[in-house]
Amino acid sequence: MGDKATAFNPEVFKKTAEEKSNARLKMWLEMCAHCGLCADTCHFYLANERNPKMMPAYKAKKVLETIKKNKQLDEDKLDELFETIYGECTMCRRCTMFCPFGIDVASIISMARSLCVSQGKVPKQLLAAVENHLKSGNQMAVTEEEWVDTLQWMEEELQEELPGATIPIDKKGADFLYVVNAREPKFYPMDISQAAMIFYLAGADWTMSSKGWDVTNLAMFMGDTAAAGKISQMVRDAAEELEVKRVVVTECGHALRSLKFESPIWLGRDHKFEVVHSVSLFAQYLREGRIKLDKNVFANERCTYQDPCNVSRNGGCARDGREIVKYLCEDFVEMEPHHEYNFCCGGGGGFIPMAGAFKERRLKSGKVKAEQIKATGATICITPCHNCYDQLRDLNQEYELGIKVLSFKEMFEEALIIPEELKAKDEDDE
Repeated sequence: MGDKATAFNPEVFKKTAEEKSNARLKMWLEMCAHCGLCADTCHFYLANERNPKMMPAYKAKKVLETIKKNKQLDEDKLDELFETIYGECTMCRRCTMFCPFGIDVASIISMARSLCVSQGKVPKQLLAAVENHLKSGNQMAVTEEEWVDTLQWMEEELQEELPGATIPIDKKGADFLYVVNAREPKFYPMDISQAAMIFYLAGADWTMSSKGWDVTNLAMFMGDTAAAGKISQMVRDAAEELEVKRVVVTECGHALRSLKFESPIWLGRDHKFEVVHSVSLFAQYLREGRIKLDKNVFANERCTYQDPCNVSRNGGCARDGREIVKYLCEDFVEMEPHHEYNFCCGGGGGFIPMAGAFKERRLKSGKVKAEQIKATGATICITPCHNCYDQLRDLNQEYELGIKVLSFKEMFEEALIIPEELKAKDEDDE
């Protein structure tokens, strides 16, 4: 499979369309009044000079026409659909917030992606990441030996500052299993030690797993629900084998949505554990006084907060993020709009891993977010999501925003108040 299908197969296309077209999808596709209220809600539409073809309603209509005319479809028409559903929508669901009928365009686009998957028509880089995950257990193809070595390395680094801190692996019966984005061991290993520091200071009973540790699920973005279910099963198996009460998800947006809300449907039953985003857990720790932050650390910085779509709008954690901000920032300015009404940064829906020819569109659609950030006058933009993090760093360079993009864990590392008795002793003190 790849960007170019070998041949259009109408029988497979029709069968897939029938399987995916449930009553709700059919209703949404038929009931759209083409009122245009969704237009200004879409960052693609706004960033592309209000091109009517970028309106969410137009994209939904294109899916409907493709389904109805599947017998007349050829590869050129399929190419057009491919460009629309992968290259012009991040499935952020902002348009649904403003639709008078509550039409979920993201679900329609996701179904259309499934149709393209049935024809072997998938962005190459996205497909490669999913194949890595299915073969190796994570999207970056990190081996188990490399993974465990990274955890042990991060534990050693952490113990230079906090001798009593550990990164437990495969601890059965812990309160929670902490799962991460595969980018962390590959590119951001300090994310792991930062989380471990927080858990240690909070007195948490936690563990990591030697397998099923990558909570990302790019198959969901690809439109392959069968593969998405297999990937979710890896995390579920690890959690149930370790008999944990909760699974805590790293600062990643789609990971929360895929594991907490989507995977029980894919897998046919509810989880035996609770799924919690790390933002909610950090907010709880601060609320309960289990960790403390020095607010003076960032007192000279103006901060703003990027609401990741799958953390805030689709994950319900917008207020938890603001609660943490109160402990960190003296000078905080909201983007407009914000909370559940935030604009997508442009990096979701698989756009970051899709890379290649999609990067230019990703940066262009991010103009809306760049203008939001610029209007705040912020020097720091906080975001608890890896896709947002990478996208905002690219936007910072593309639009010369002059900001620092930080996760909560990075800020905690600088601002955590560590009791003296827990710190490593200098040789002079011994």
